[in-house]
Amino acid sequence: MRRLVDHGAMSAAGYATPWSVRPGQRVELCLSCSQSIKSVRICQLDTQAADFVNWPIEATSEPDAHRSFDQGSYLRLRAEELAKGPAIKGIRFELLLTRNMGPRTILEAGSFLLSLRDGAIALETRNDRLFTAQVPQGIWLTVELGLHGDEPFFKLKSHDLLAPYEFKRRLRDAEWHPQGTDILFGASSSRSKLTLNARFAAIRLETSQGPIAWDFPTLLPTGPILSSGGPVALALDAINQPTFCVTSARWDGSSFDPRLVPSHYDALHCHDDDMGPLDWPASHRAAVPENAEPGVYAFQVEWDGGNERIVFFVTSAHASSPLLYLLPTATYLAYADEYLPDHLYEWKCDDRGHRFAIANSLKSLYDYHSDLSGVSICSYRKPKVTLRDDYNYPLCGCPHNLPVDLHFLRFCNENGIALDIVTDHDLHRQGIEALRGHRAVVTGSHPEYMSTEMEGALRQFAAEGGSIAYLGGNGFAGTVAFKDDLMELRRSPLESGRTWDGPISEQHLSITNEPGGHLRSRGRGEFSLVGGAISLMGFDGARPFTRTPESHAPECAWLFEGIEDETFGSEGIVLGAAAGYEVDATNTALGTSADTIVIARATDFAASFFQDPSRWYEGGDEERAGRRCAEMTLRNLAAGGLIFSASSVAWCGALPAGKAMNDAGRITLNLLNHLSARQKQEANSEAGRSIP
Repeated sequence: MRRLVDHGAMSAAGYATPWSVRPGQRVELCLSCSQSIKSVRICQLDTQAADFVNWPIEATSEPDAHRSFDQGSYLRLRAEELAKGPAIKGIRFELLLTRNMGPRTILEAGSFLLSLRDGAIALETRNDRLFTAQVPQGIWLTVELGLHGDEPFFKLKSHDLLAPYEFKRRLRDAEWHPQGTDILFGASSSRSKLTLNARFAAIRLETSQGPIAWDFPTLLPTGPILSSGGPVALALDAINQPTFCVTSARWDGSSFDPRLVPSHYDALHCHDDDMGPLDWPASHRAAVPENAEPGVYAFQVEWDGGNERIVFFVTSAHASSPLLYLLPTATYLAYADEYLPDHLYEWKCDDRGHRFAIANSLKSLYDYHSDLSGVSICSYRKPKVTLRDDYNYPLCGCPHNLPVDLHFLRFCNENGIALDIVTDHDLHRQGIEALRGHRAVVTGSHPEYMSTEMEGALRQFAAEGGSIAYLGGNGFAGTVAFKDDLMELRRSPLESGRTWDGPISEQHLSITNEPGGHLRSRGRGEFSLVGGAISLMGFDGARPFTRTPESHAPECAWLFEGIEDETFGSEGIVLGAAAGYEVDATNTALGTSADTIVIARATDFAASFFQDPSRWYEGGDEERAGRRCAEMTLRNLAAGGLIFSASSVAWCGALPAGKAMNDAGRITLNLLNHLSARQKQEANSEAGRSIP
């Protein structure tokens, strides 16, 4: 369905491409606006004052405009493709209807239109309705439309032995003209109404020279899908990013792995709110100078009375600091445009980005499609209206993700801590080479999602002597896969809470066909890498940390130099303290290493904090109640590095702003200075050994 952007909540929205650039490269702004744009400037967001930078910006030949976008996925056989083949004698495909409200098109083929409304199908030809019949939902059907001799016929038959259904109709006096126009599955050529929520499989054309068939691949295709066999190869277009690698009528439960039984996963799922990468033209282009500082930047789009910022990232061209900051762009992308309907969730603050997402039916990887299947794939080439420096998360009424990470970067800037910058997307693409030349990787406040390539690079980095300063909570948890501007996430049924749960049979990612879900389910992830994993989630008041006796041992005490009180972190911009929103705790049974030291603990969380239901406690309810905590940890590695875990999404929010200082700030500075100084000491030691 083609629709104009609804700018009621935000006068301007857009995206930057590429999302992550290096000095010397160009970045473009693709924008939709309902106002007359007065100016576009570049703003560096990770400085205290969010400074403007004087980079060359040019307006392209494309004027700023109120844009539209296409929503809803469907399949198309183009008329010019069909003209390459012999005469079509029949169309056959498998169909599983999911939830559809209002009229939808199932098939548009020349003079025939097969539609769905209120659980009934209707076949029409040139405005003449041939029949109407009830049709079962939620089971696989075979649909056939073709010629028996010279007379058209229609046939519908179910695959469910417990719900047998068959409908046949001879179409007397109907004219057969399937060629000369596009054949569309799940949409009409007018694109004026919602597309069909359904699964398609086994599309087949019967022709005068034999069948032409399409079997959908389990791996996400890079372009049109070519037919197999038959007199000629024809291309089928999958429009607007339907979901691949889903079970078909052939899935029998014998395997959950599409790599073993690809014929069981030869279907795709179309949704009326699918939205692939946008192709809005660029209205402005900026040249990133060779000497540009790495960091978080934005195009600031200004009009009389207002402005909006469209974020992008500048990464480091080479290693210039011992510390490398890993921007959690995978988490940013997973949360971007979260729907959060306020009739389902209590909003503690309003936010224009969420209002914009609702008005335009945008969806994040936390949301459901309109047929109640989970949203599993997204692109950075679309508006990310909740990714803003002034963003407050409605569920907690305070900053979350990007603004919290900016708070940390501004703290480092104010206190002379130099950081190189890399994004999740860069780390996935470059692997361990993105980390080499640094002594420590420092994370953001919520590095929740990782590809196996990213997680493997971090493990290798630590094994080679590097350190990891994990300054967040609920990190290294969910598996994602990347392909160009796309990111995919398949959620596990164990991920209980406010997100969708996918069936176990559809955990594998269409981008790679590797298992999705939790990294820990594959012997990777939080417990075995950083020592802990999410133990509590809640949106009420955060808690301070209290040191453990083990924290006073010499191998840990350096972290608390200058800290007089045993309890620290009693203030912060995220729920008011250092331990909150989502917090981690250790569990040796789930993979926490025996040499992981708990150096501080936060307790007495409100009853509203939801406890991880996947953990089993031998001591029953009493032990479970005693594990309602956050545990800050430290682990000294055999290779010489260390792993620090703040264990809380709220930790970076507990850092002071400007010239102020507090205990959370001192601990963080002790950590970062220790990691930086260790490289200097080692470098000096190496230099000393080289002197004859």
